[in-house]
Amino acid sequence: MIALHDILHISVRQVFRQRRRSLGVVFAVALGTASLITMLTLGDQLKKDMNRDLDLLGGATIIFGGFTTATDTTAPRKFFMPETMDAIRAIPGVESASVATEHVDWLSLLWRGKTIATPILGVDEHYWHSSSLTAIKGTLFGAREVKRGTRVCVLGEEIARSLFGDENPIGQYLPIRTEVYKIIGVVGGLQVGDRKKFTMLPLSSVVSRSDGLMRADRLIVRCRTWDDVTPVAAMIPGVLARHQDPSFLKIDVAQQQLERVVSMVWWIQLFVTVSIAATLTVGGFGIWNGMMSSVTARTREIGLKKAMGAERNDILAQFLCEALTLSLSAAAVGIILAFCIVQTAGSYLEASPSLALFALNAGMSFLFSALLGVITGFYPAQRAARMDAVAALRYE
Repeated sequence: MIALHDILHISVRQVFRQRRRSLGVVFAVALGTASLITMLTLGDQLKKDMNRDLDLLGGATIIFGGFTTATDTTAPRKFFMPETMDAIRAIPGVESASVATEHVDWLSLLWRGKTIATPILGVDEHYWHSSSLTAIKGTLFGAREVKRGTRVCVLGEEIARSLFGDENPIGQYLPIRTEVYKIIGVVGGLQVGDRKKFTMLPLSSVVSRSDGLMRADRLIVRCRTWDDVTPVAAMIPGVLARHQDPSFLKIDVAQQQLERVVSMVWWIQLFVTVSIAATLTVGGFGIWNGMMSSVTARTREIGLKKAMGAERNDILAQFLCEALTLSLSAAAVGIILAFCIVQTAGSYLEASPSLALFALNAGMSFLFSALLGVITGFYPAQRAARMDAVAALRYE
């Protein structure tokens, strides 16, 4: 019986001697392993970023809600109550939920000798995140300004450019009807609807100065992923009914865009999965083919070892160990390559990939590579172990 450390030593030396023949196999398995680890480690982050930026595809992860009486002057006006909003934000799958005024008040400003029309919109502090709006200048008002009804405003970048040109608008004052509001920010970013021409004020400030005409009757819910949109939309009426009258509630989902996004992502995932599987299959076939060639080329060596007393299990273990060495070497290269890809992609995505998740995926990939080596190397090893010693010694 050959000692295990001798088998390992012989296997590593044999793989190293045949490194030129094994280079393509190692590359294929390493590439498949690196792709698999990268997809598993960064899959959630990529999905999160896609969901965050889906406004480019029509806001597929955003749910709009409102009361159909908002435009009916004869019906009592309804609005979303604070406790209702807290309950909606607590729904599983909801990332952010905000309220705004359904009615948009168009205002003509006589500004520096020219008349400029701008829609006035009252929003709460959650509106920015729900609508993917970011401050490109200054800051955005938050909960304190909304609660106090502070006279501040945020401009869309187009209206800011129309009013001030290249001049910095931050800190300047804008007359809106009989009051003056301080400009604290300019918004840009990926937007649902055209908000570049809007002037946005704290919701409480607009409601208190509109004689009841403008209320918090527009709901915007951003879901964490596209998978959450349908169940969240179905839950909102029930949640609202527990806190206020749900009559005349209307929920809008960009169903067509959502279906397109889900279909597109499914095909992308299928393509990536098939590509990884194909790469690993090619690598596995390469290991099998290489081991079969090795068995054929070393027939007389196998016969000599058997003549000197090597048992079947010794030959089987040696060739299995060679296949394992080849697959695990490729896995090690793939893990190193995956780590570089994950770190580079994480830096590009401005994210911090979990090292624990990477280690788990790397371990699973390492075990999978070991299994691949055993499966693809078993038949060649068994064939070598079953060779007749006399026939093998006579082989030319």
